[in-house]
Amino acid sequence: MLPLGRLLRTAALLGAMPLAVQALFLATERIRPGEAALACLAILAMSVALAWFWLMNIQRLADALRLAAEQGDPLSAPFHAPRLPAVTDIEEALLRLARSLEARAEREGQLRAADATIVERLPDPLIVLGEDRAPLRANAAARQHFGTRGETPSGGDLGAMLRHPALSAAVERALTEGQAQITELRLPVPVERDIVAQCIPMDPPLSDGGRLVIVLSDRTEARAVERMRADFVANASHELRSPLASLIGFIETLQGPAEDDAEARARFLTIMASQAERMKSLIDDLLSLSRIELTEHQPPQGKADLSALIRAEVAAVEPIARGATLEVSAPETLPVTQADATQLSQVLRNLIENALRHGKPAGLVRIAASRVTGGARLPNRPGVLLSITDDGPGIPKEHIPRLTERFYRVDAGRGRASGGTGLGLAIVKHIVNRHRGQLLIESEPGQGACFKVWLPAE
Repeated sequence: MLPLGRLLRTAALLGAMPLAVQALFLATERIRPGEAALACLAILAMSVALAWFWLMNIQRLADALRLAAEQGDPLSAPFHAPRLPAVTDIEEALLRLARSLEARAEREGQLRAADATIVERLPDPLIVLGEDRAPLRANAAARQHFGTRGETPSGGDLGAMLRHPALSAAVERALTEGQAQITELRLPVPVERDIVAQCIPMDPPLSDGGRLVIVLSDRTEARAVERMRADFVANASHELRSPLASLIGFIETLQGPAEDDAEARARFLTIMASQAERMKSLIDDLLSLSRIELTEHQPPQGKADLSALIRAEVAAVEPIARGATLEVSAPETLPVTQADATQLSQVLRNLIENALRHGKPAGLVRIAASRVTGGARLPNRPGVLLSITDDGPGIPKEHIPRLTERFYRVDAGRGRASGGTGLGLAIVKHIVNRHRGQLLIESEPGQGACFKVWLPAE
């Protein structure tokens, strides 16, 4: 319904001029009073009818525009009723404008979708920050490399990296100066990473309000390769010197004084085979450690059943257990997500062999695994705890912090005599780091040692 006041005002405006003309005719006596009264009544009626018709057209057009705005639909035919020519022209112009805006919005949507797809599939990690420096979104590479969930980088390693002082300073400089800034970061946890971050300010802002784009380049692997080459040469040259010298000495002896001594030749060949096997084990462990270090910054993506791995490794080492008893306590299944089954098997093998090597002859090695939600020195979140305990002489406390160093031995002579390379615990440490886990070593002199591995679980 139309408001009465608006209808009367519009009618008055429409009929004002004809009424003024009738008043002029009446004043000049060109029309009789009765005829003037009838003409005025007719003018008033026509004015009210025209005003109603006009206002109804305008109101229906306004209602159609309001409905299109509320529903977000493009303007179609605003109404189906008799229309004034002027209103028809306005309607057609609005229809053309609506179609043009709809086509433009569709093109912009396609461009935004294409931009989002390109950003999402970029191989380098990318983060978008808003005006308040808060992260708005991260692409697939960032979520994969830094362990976040969803498009918003609200957790994982990425949240900690964004709080790094060097990166925060680069972000502030980029937004203040309006120029791209590059900075290098070294992230110590959960594993050491070398990151190059490029902070690029966006002016004007992105469609989602993003004011800054951070492009990350992970240089960890490249620098690990450089360190690996240097470490391999240094470690190999140092550790291989003794067995090589031994082999050379025995060969010279067999070529000289013991050339015709069958007994000495048999004894020397046995020792040479042992030294060659030691060199082979050492090189294998060095290569294995180097491969693990190359991928340590990338969390694994597979799954593993820790209970099944324990049973398989216990069965594999029993023939070389030298009479020791392997006692296993674990549930039937113990799934671990984001795990590399091959590497976890290597952790088990190294820790079990270490326990057998340093425990009592024909002693007892306990292997246990269970689900945990926290505990002393453990993260306060769900996880899986593996523990391997021996009954050996134990480890003095001053040695425990250095046990995972390359070639570090509490008793160097005993370690070499038992066939150890000094790299087993270093390999365990790097594998646990890659799985974002934690390695704990507990021991008291004379009471054996317990090696615990905590792994995160869903």
